[in-house]
Amino acid sequence: MAVESKILIIGGTGYIGKYVVEASAKAGHPTFALVRENTISDPKRAAIIERFKSLGVTFLYGDLHDHQKLVNAIKQVDRVISTVGGDLVAHQVKIIAAIKEAGNIKSYIWFHRFLPSEFGSDVDRLHGVVEPAASLYRTKAEIRRAVEAEGLPYTYLVSNGFAGYLNYFLNPFGDFSSASPPRDKIVILGDGNPKVVFSKEEDIAAYTIKAADDPRTLNKIVYLRPPANTLSCNEIVSLWERKIGQTLEKIYLPEKEVLEKIQEASMPSKFILSLGYTVFVKGEMANFEM
Repeated sequence: MAVESKILIIGGTGYIGKYVVEASAKAGHPTFALVRENTISDPKRAAIIERFKSLGVTFLYGDLHDHQKLVNAIKQVDRVISTVGGDLVAHQVKIIAAIKEAGNIKSYIWFHRFLPSEFGSDVDRLHGVVEPAASLYRTKAEIRRAVEAEGLPYTYLVSNGFAGYLNYFLNPFGDFSSASPPRDKIVILGDGNPKVVFSKEEDIAAYTIKAADDPRTLNKIVYLRPPANTLSCNEIVSLWERKIGQTLEKIYLPEKEVLEKIQEASMPSKFILSLGYTVFVKGEMANFEM
C-alpha cells in the first residue's frame, strides 16, 4: 500500500524540497511536484527539473496563492508534504484550507497524511529563542495548531540541522559562502558544550518519506537524532582539526555578547546568529529526552 501511495510535494525545487522529491521517487511513490509554469523554463532550475523528469516526477502547475489549482493538485494524491521556507511558512494555512476543501485526505486512513514544513527544531519545546528566529519558530507552531484544529492527519518531522548549513554557524562572522570551516581561528557561540544535531540533506529526505510511510507516525512527532550526529560544537571543531591536521585558535563568545551581536547585526547575519543562539548557546536541539 505504501509503495502505491501518491505524494505531492510543495516547494519541491527549494533547498530541502529537491531532496524530498528525489527520495519519494526513489522509494517507488508516484511523485508529484507543484511548480509554477515559469519554473519549468527557468534556467536556474534547469538541472533540478531535468533530474525530476529523469525520475518520472509529474509536474502540476500552481502555487500557494492559486487556491483552485492547489485543491486540484491535492485531489490527485494521498499525501501532501510541504517543504516551503522563509515567508511562505505562514502561507501553509492555504495548504490546510485546500486539503479541507479537496476532502480526499482522510484522518481514518493511516497512509493519508499532511507533513507541514518543519525541518528544524521542535518548535513546541523551544524556550531560549530571540528575534528574528523566534518569529519563524512561532509561525511553525501556529501552523501545527491550525493542522490540529482542522483535524487533519499529520506527521511532524523534526530533522534538526541541515549538514549543508553547519558551515554558516562555524563562520558566524565570516564568509557564509565559504566551502569549508575556518583553518586558522574560529568563533564559538557560548561555551561550545551543548549538543547539536546535523544530518545530511539526503538522509533527512529519506527519513521524511519513511516517516510518511509508517503507520506508527500518524499524528506523531518524529525526531531525527542519530547518536553519531549528536555532538557539541567543541567536538565538531575537534573533528575538523583532526581532518586538517592543525589546531585552531578558538574564540568563545559568551551568551551576553552573542545577544549583543544579534542586536547589532543586519540580515541575513542577524537571522543566522539568532538561530545559532538557540541551537549552540541554549542547546535547544538536544536538551530533552525523546
